[in-house]
Amino acid sequence: MDSKSVEAFHENINQLERDLKLQASSKAEAHKAADRKGKRKTGHRLLYPDSFLFRHWGADLSEEEQTLAQNLFLNYGYNVYLSDQLPLDRPLNDTRSPSCKRKTYPKDLPTLSVVLIFMNEALSIILRAVTSVINRTPSHLLKEIILVDDYSSNDDLKGPLEMHIQNYNAKHPGLIKIIRHQKREGLTQARISGWEASTADVVAILDAHIEVNTAWAEPILSRLKEDRTVIISPVFDKIGFDDFGLNQYSVAADGFDWALWCLYEPLPAEWYALKDDTAPVRSPSIMGILAADRKFLGEIGVLDSGMHIYGGENVELAVRAWQCGGKVEVLPCSRIAHVERAHKPYLMDLTIAMKRNALRVAEVWMDDYKYMVYVAWNLPVENHGIDFGDVSSRKELRKKLNCKGFDWYIKNVYPGLIFLPNIVGYGTMRNTLKEDLCVDQGAVPGHTPIVYPCHAYSSQLIFYQTSGEMFVGGLYARRSNVERCLTDPGNGDLPVLEKCDTAVNKGLNMHWDFKQGSAIINRSTKRCLEITAPNPSSYRLVMQTCTGQRWHIQHTLKGWGKTKDLEQKTQPPKH
Repeated sequence: MDSKSVEAFHENINQLERDLKLQASSKAEAHKAADRKGKRKTGHRLLYPDSFLFRHWGADLSEEEQTLAQNLFLNYGYNVYLSDQLPLDRPLNDTRSPSCKRKTYPKDLPTLSVVLIFMNEALSIILRAVTSVINRTPSHLLKEIILVDDYSSNDDLKGPLEMHIQNYNAKHPGLIKIIRHQKREGLTQARISGWEASTADVVAILDAHIEVNTAWAEPILSRLKEDRTVIISPVFDKIGFDDFGLNQYSVAADGFDWALWCLYEPLPAEWYALKDDTAPVRSPSIMGILAADRKFLGEIGVLDSGMHIYGGENVELAVRAWQCGGKVEVLPCSRIAHVERAHKPYLMDLTIAMKRNALRVAEVWMDDYKYMVYVAWNLPVENHGIDFGDVSSRKELRKKLNCKGFDWYIKNVYPGLIFLPNIVGYGTMRNTLKEDLCVDQGAVPGHTPIVYPCHAYSSQLIFYQTSGEMFVGGLYARRSNVERCLTDPGNGDLPVLEKCDTAVNKGLNMHWDFKQGSAIINRSTKRCLEITAPNPSSYRLVMQTCTGQRWHIQHTLKGWGKTKDLEQKTQPPKH
């Protein structure tokens, strides 16, 4: 080992020791805060044994403190009782790689506006976010912090928050600004309001339930100085909703499925080939928190103000950026800790808004691929009854910016999102003998499909293709996940679900002849998928000699099921 390697090795060991000490110090602070009197309390009855809050935290609390903590937890979805007692300037373990810690940045970086969005957030959470931004951003680069209140009703976010803003501004004149919506306008509009109020070269639009980590801003500002067309995501770490401990997440790209739910993607091979763990990661999408050149973000249309409440706006921005001359990257050296919630108290079911927003994205940006979004949400392509609003201005924006098509995006940016042009029937599947029962994937783990009272959640979604393959359960349509195919083992009386790639490799009997309102016949075994009832209350899904039973699938595409001339009606769209 040469002298430089030895020096680097010792530096890494020393840094690891410092990080461990810092982590221990932070945990000690949390324990002190949980018991401010410094005395360990024992022997108290656990009042809420089923609450997620007390799974790993709170064993020392009195019954009165448990009740207070639980009520706050129900209202906010995270441990406000503990947050209120932790220091606003608490230390965070530096989760950057050693290479990031050695990296240097230019002195003359762009200025930064930080936007923090909130609606009925806990006051201590907001103040800790503000404090972390002030403490961990070079003061000559931080031009302003803009708080956007989307019509909060909590009293402590009115007068008390204003007093704190005055105190901050007494130390840092003019740094903190606050914008208050006069009605609830949703996450997307709150972010737009923050962008509109920002004045620096770069705008970082963050949630208010975050803590930025050491040197988080410099990688962002440096990259945007190199290329103003990049939309940037930091790497997220997780702050536990219960004990507020920091859990380091690995660097990953951001992606989505056809329902436009966010997910993490493996790092691309070309990034590993660089052998530089500080290099930007090319990413198909973004998780929601973002940084961008302020003017460039305006040029490409900021965010779609027609989005409701939550969900899909991040995918819309990413797809638009890629198709309209920009790009999306994750920066490994920029780390932000994000407070997870055990539940979202302001909207228990996000699927209503998410579904609507997803259709809006599909209609504007996805061209011939858009029906995959309808399939993923189990909606008919026509007469779906969902008002996704007026998209004419967004279509006009696409035309004005001369944007590429979604076919280009799939092939050049996100080939891991698999297009399935041969799906012709999807949704729940019922036998005409017993129409209140649906085919269901059954127990997981497990390989035996069943019939079960219809509820139309993902376990009962069927996807039939012109190839004869029939998926049962969730539609992944991504290279890193594999659907499960219905197969007939050829012996015994039970059908079997097997991962489709395994079924192909093993040569299993996975192809079926099916027409709407007809039998489901395995092409190889010639047996039929049918139901039997040993007694009237116990129906089973079986493979047997065909008896003429008929099946009906919920939705059809491309005229399939409405004509006998299926071959002409099931060709994939041309691009």
